[in-house]
Amino acid sequence: MTRIVAVTPYNPDWPTLFKNEAALLKKIFKTEILDIHHIGSTSILGLAAKPVIDIMPIVNDIEKVDRLNAEMISLGYEPRGENGLPGRRYFQKGGNQRTHHVHIYEKGNPDITRHLAFRDYLRLNGEEAKQYGALKMELAKQYPFNIEAYIKGKEALVRKIEMKAIKWHGALC
Repeated sequence: MTRIVAVTPYNPDWPTLFKNEAALLKKIFKTEILDIHHIGSTSILGLAAKPVIDIMPIVNDIEKVDRLNAEMISLGYEPRGENGLPGRRYFQKGGNQRTHHVHIYEKGNPDITRHLAFRDYLRLNGEEAKQYGALKMELAKQYPFNIEAYIKGKEALVRKIEMKAIKWHGALC
């Protein structure tokens, strides 16, 4: 079955879906999880998004995550290892009809700041969030069966926003 690229208007159930799944993850990882964040477009009020909940647990020791793959599989997740990003453990749920992505990082990993800065910046900058959402809707219409083209199409805007977000975040710290 082909993965369909679908971007939908904001769904007010997304925060609850995150909380429910985060509770399940906490039961698996127990004290290894230091914090758990709702990231990605579904974490930004009003933003159009692929209806996939992105979750970012922060753990003490990334190596311990690999020992819990069987428990993640029992929740319906597919372990994907680093999946192209060194220092991350990535899991996806739902196959081609994805419902959740879990991006696990060890405390201190700089990608944590990148994800949180992007999310928080768009939460406070509604016009840029609207522009990003509109681009995603257009790309989903243009490439409904080509996730790679969809991702490539939004890459330049994501980088631009990400650079602003990191600079903004740095000014806050």
